[in-house]
Amino acid sequence: MSHSERMSPVDTAWLRMDRPHNLMMIVGVMTLEGPVDVKALETALGERMLAFHRFRQRAVTTPAGAFWVDDRHFDIARHIRRARLPGRGGEKALQRYVAQLASEPLDPNHPLWQTIIVEKYEGGAAIISRIHHAIGDGIALMKVLLGLADDGEDSRPAPHHDHHEEGWLSSLVAPLAGAAETGAKLTGSALREALAIATSPTRAAKLLKTGVGVASELAWLLAMPSDSETRFKGKPQGAKQVAWTRPLSLTEVKAASWALHCSINDILLACVAGALRAYLEDKGDESRGVELRALVPINLRPPGAEDELGNRFGILGVELPVGFADPLERLAEVRRRMLQLKSSYEPPVTLGLFGALGLAPKLAQDQLFDLLISRATAVMTNVPGPQKQIRIAGCPVKQVMFWVPQSGDIGMGVSILSYAGNVQFGLITDTALTPDPEAIIGRFEREFEGYLYHVLLEASARADEREEAEAQEEEAPRKTAPAGKEPEEDAPVMRKRAKRLRA
Repeated sequence: MSHSERMSPVDTAWLRMDRPHNLMMIVGVMTLEGPVDVKALETALGERMLAFHRFRQRAVTTPAGAFWVDDRHFDIARHIRRARLPGRGGEKALQRYVAQLASEPLDPNHPLWQTIIVEKYEGGAAIISRIHHAIGDGIALMKVLLGLADDGEDSRPAPHHDHHEEGWLSSLVAPLAGAAETGAKLTGSALREALAIATSPTRAAKLLKTGVGVASELAWLLAMPSDSETRFKGKPQGAKQVAWTRPLSLTEVKAASWALHCSINDILLACVAGALRAYLEDKGDESRGVELRALVPINLRPPGAEDELGNRFGILGVELPVGFADPLERLAEVRRRMLQLKSSYEPPVTLGLFGALGLAPKLAQDQLFDLLISRATAVMTNVPGPQKQIRIAGCPVKQVMFWVPQSGDIGMGVSILSYAGNVQFGLITDTALTPDPEAIIGRFEREFEGYLYHVLLEASARADEREEAEAQEEEAPRKTAPAGKEPEEDAPVMRKRAKRLRA
């Protein structure tokens, strides 16, 4: 018996956002250590993906709305297939293949997902997943990833905390009582208000002066100025390029953030801003004063809803201070801006706005959403993954990476994922705007090493001062050491590392 269910208004909005040059797909890659029994891997992936009934359903749009409908002609072979890379099939070949898949639409006549097993990749295999955003957001699809693991629920990601605040973009905004519910109730009246604001700057200015809370945030979202005009903005053509960094040690990132009195999130965003600045300067572009706005998804799932598919997030506009030349000043500015955003109503307002758009005619949705995203240059997301290594069909997963889709005319997506004690950056760009994302991605690690270098130099300087004081103390009459004072055992190690970095 065929089963169907009405698609939520928010998921409907994301279903209708597909453009020929920007497809609403989340693309992920996992690399596995060998040896790999491809048949066993194929079977495991099929069984575990289909544990979620949504992956047997296709999206159907009717005059009465959008629905998830069982695919009567469902064939797992259509959704899980094998491939091999040309030539030696290394990382560059995998990146080119992923970019090609990110540019190809999913078949709308069948469930909107596909998994490709790349055989014999670096002695093991790679799993490339393509899932339409209407099925779920990053938090929901991380649940799907965990469902693929042999140890299932034991691989649940652990929340990250640092000494100042929750450091990840998915939990940036402090809980606001009733805010998400308020946002979700924005329907027809809010849409009419939003469209009125979009066509009347005077009305927007009035709301900004007199409105509070949700009304004020809605006005700001639609009246906020555009960010700086750079080579990253323009009209995308649809061909994509992807790149990713080597994993950074999460322990080192935490240690550096602690030493620099900021959050993990602050230091990662500062690295993104620094990498973009360096790229612009390499191209001979002016970077002074550049502000780059990234649209950041913020998880709004209530407690207990972590296992649900679908989209339950709002969007926050984060302005990256690309124009700051000094890395420490850039980091301080990022931290200041993040603290200001902690009480923002933007995420629940945008969640409600997406729900309203899903109930509106598609033309109205396109006009309003285009207005919003024209103020930004990139989409950026940060998802915590499993903090221990997982296995699929008995094979250890070495690396996990994903790429966030871009909306409208945005041509850049930045993804940050933590996995098994590491954190990794991924970048997807439109070839017409940024044909060489590897020239940016290579800067991320260099930017972080700059902050780590500063921390180590500071530690080395303190150690030198202590050694000098101890030498003077030995020459002078011995004095009693202060109670409870213990020497820092790791100073010589840090000093050696700082000297290596200087070299």
